[in-house]
Amino acid sequence: MTSTSFETLLYQHLTPLFQRHQFVLLPEKRQYRNLTDAGFQTVMLFPTFYDHETILDVQLGCRNDQVEQIAQQFQTSQAISRPDANTLTAFITQFADYSSARFSIHSEKELLAVCDQIEQFFVSVGFDFLTASCALPAIDRLLNGQPEQLCPYVPNQMHRCYKGLIAASLNHNRHFKDLVDTYRHVFVQQTQNSYEQIRFERLIAFLQHYSAN
Repeated sequence: MTSTSFETLLYQHLTPLFQRHQFVLLPEKRQYRNLTDAGFQTVMLFPTFYDHETILDVQLGCRNDQVEQIAQQFQTSQAISRPDANTLTAFITQFADYSSARFSIHSEKELLAVCDQIEQFFVSVGFDFLTASCALPAIDRLLNGQPEQLCPYVPNQMHRCYKGLIAASLNHNRHFKDLVDTYRHVFVQQTQNSYEQIRFERLIAFLQHYSAN
């Protein structure tokens, strides 16, 4: 299969299910997206094409606009990515019964079988996870439940420090002050860049005086 025929078949097979759950296909971004009151939910499809094989990665994500709008005032990420930034992401492999996030596909028959697996995952687990994880208390829990350990839902642990504190502040987490101390330590471990550390301290000062409407 060519890359064009692969993606055409992929979207043809998956789109009906996602449409029933209010997701819209954004082919230029290779994702399905569902707008919510708080931001959006997204399902990202990443095919990598080789001579005799296509590897497909499937990733879930959710965005909380309030968390991202505060974080991006202090982070140094590129402006072009800001409207599309996810607050949390997860690969299928992070869920039980899925040993690999990557699907190896060699034929149209295998592609359709993989689509069936993807549909089964979202019906049984994926849609429920996206709905639950977009709520602010869930974001606070997923980011801050184990602050001393790496967070599997944010690849960049410096960004996790930003988003974790913001979510804790917005959710009125009673452990906010302890999280400040923990993430200060984590942040120093992640970078010795004084400019980055100053920006993080500015976020802390902002949150200490911030009151969500």
